[in-house]
Formats: sequence, structure tokens, C-alpha cells
Amino acid sequence: MDRFILGRYINGDSLVHKLDARDKLIISMYFIVIIFLANNWQTYSLLLVVVLGCVGLSRINLGFFLKGVSAMIWLIIFTVLLQVFFTSGGTVYWHWGILTLTHYGIVRGVYVFCRFVLIIFMSTLLTLTTSPLEISDGLESLMKPLKYVKVPVYEIALMLSIALRFVPTLMDETQKIMNAQRSRGVNFGQGKLIDQIKAVIPLLIPLFVSAINRAEDLAIAMEARGYHGGEGRSKYRQQIWHLQDTLALGLFAIVTVALLFLRTW
Repeated sequence: MDRFILGRYINGDSLVHKLDARDKLIISMYFIVIIFLANNWQTYSLLLVVVLGCVGLSRINLGFFLKGVSAMIWLIIFTVLLQVFFTSGGTVYWHWGILTLTHYGIVRGVYVFCRFVLIIFMSTLLTLTTSPLEISDGLESLMKPLKYVKVPVYEIALMLSIALRFVPTLMDETQKIMNAQRSRGVNFGQGKLIDQIKAVIPLLIPLFVSAINRAEDLAIAMEARGYHGGEGRSKYRQQIWHLQDTLALGLFAIVTVALLFLRTW
């Protein structure tokens, strides 16, 4: 659980930290779209250089990003294996039953692995350099046009902000409960499948109770401070779009053009 870093924010004064939250949200979502344009080693190499460049500009230790990958490593491995053994085409290296290892399968598996890693790096960069409150304000600003079709934009942004804020707290709470249960002789991840399921029950019950208590305390605190929704409320944190935000978007536009060019190689 200590490797789970979603929602954690590292304060800093790097160029990436100073970018507007709306800009970073747009870039992160746009990156997830353009990564599907990559179809060969040249395009993936370009995206890798871009992502590592952004990581370097953030001045955050690479280890934090590797933790984000390691937290999802089993999902990545499972997806890659599906691509490797169930993709047909090219030279067949091995075959057994429904499983087939082909040249196209290996290449496809490598590309899927790179895609996972790059997306995790970019999403981790967003959360590490942008506070949950900034993400909430940015989402609310980007979703403003939906107000005209009666979508509760502010409430959605508030829920996302609270969720991001308490994900690290719940993960830390989970780690404490697991350590407490281990001290009482509970072995997580050992024994038969039914034994592992039984071992999780003493972990889930106190975690749910703690989460419900936190939610109730938060609701009471919001009511005590006179919270009645976001309609008509002023903003303490003002979002300002700078030239560097436009330049960052321009950079990813250039990357898109380069990807389209390299796709034909």
C-alpha cells in the first residue's frame, strides 16, 4: 500500500508546478488520446523522450513515478500477457492449445507495456505537481459549459477533490490496519485462496468503519461552517492562464504532428 501514490502532492516551484491546473489537465487527457497514434518504436521513443523531459522539468525523483508503475504491475503484466499469447500474425515461435507466441504478439505486448508506463507517468506527474484543490478548481472551470445543460459541475468537482484528498489517507490507514493485523498473527497473501479471502475480512471491516466515520465528520464540519453548495460563492484561489501554459499546449501540438509523421516510417 505504501507504493500507492495516487492523490499525493509534492510541493515545489518547478516549471511544471507553476503551470495552470487547467493546462495540466488538458495536456494529461490529450496525451492519453495521442498515445494511441504511436504504432512503431520511433513514435514510442518520441513519447518517452517527451514524458521523461516533463518529469525532469518537475524536479521530482524518478522513484515516485516508478512506485506508480509498481503499484499496478500485476495489471500491466496480465494485459501484456493477453496481448502476447492471443495476438496472431507474423512468425510463430511457440504454440500450445489456444496459446500462441508470435512475432506480432511480442511486438504488441511491448507496445502495450510502453503505453501503460507512459500513461501512468503522465497521470502521476499531474497529481504530484497539482494539489487536489487545484485539480478541483481546474475541473470545475473546464466543465463550466455543462452548467447550461443543468449538470451539477461544482458538486462533481467537489466530490472528485474530496476523493483525491482522502485516497492517500485511506491508503495510510490500510497500511496501519495491516500492520496491526500482522502483529496479531494474520498472514496476508499466504495460504490457500479461501484463507487469503478470510484474511482480508479483518482488514476491510475497520477500513469501512474508518471511511464512514471520516465522511460523517467531514459532513458535520461542512454544515457547521455553513456550506450550502457552490452557487454564488467567490473564489479564494484565482486561476490565471500564462504564456507558458500556451507554449506547453503548443509543444504537445508539435508532438502530435511529429507522431503523425513518424507513423509512416
